[in-house]
Amino acid sequence: MRPLIDIASRVSEELSQILESAVNDPDIDESPTLGSVRKIIAESQAGESFEADRLHFDQSQSLLEEIGGLIEQCGDDAPAIDFVTVKASEDLSCVIEAIMNTGASPPTLEVVRNALLQGLVARLVGEGAIDPDEDETLQEEIETLIVHYGKDAAAENFLRYE
Repeated sequence: MRPLIDIASRVSEELSQILESAVNDPDIDESPTLGSVRKIIAESQAGESFEADRLHFDQSQSLLEEIGGLIEQCGDDAPAIDFVTVKASEDLSCVIEAIMNTGASPPTLEVVRNALLQGLVARLVGEGAIDPDEDETLQEEIETLIVHYGKDAAAENFLRYE
């Protein structure tokens, strides 16, 4: 069960990438926890060292300090996957932005799904904003987000800015 407050939204991009890498590592037998990821950060993983004293963009805390704070809040054995920041693909971000640019209230994932079903992808393909073959992929992606976060989750929280 996901926490009521989405704590992953407060995890830095750097830490989220490390957590995601640990979660997706096929060589790990057990699901990684915050404690096991802290060890990865402090020591090294597969010969690649992480600089424990490397500061985030806001220069306020290191990765070790950040994961230490999460462990204080949620425990050493909290599943690492609960802290991975989920972002929409570039094309789904384009769809979400198109809906937001209509001036309507901030869209939910349900609003995005309905827009996809009503042909928004065809319009965006016609404008050259997204690839023509993305309709099915976008539908699968939005369905997955709805299953994990609920239809009423604010879609703008999943925007990918690159």
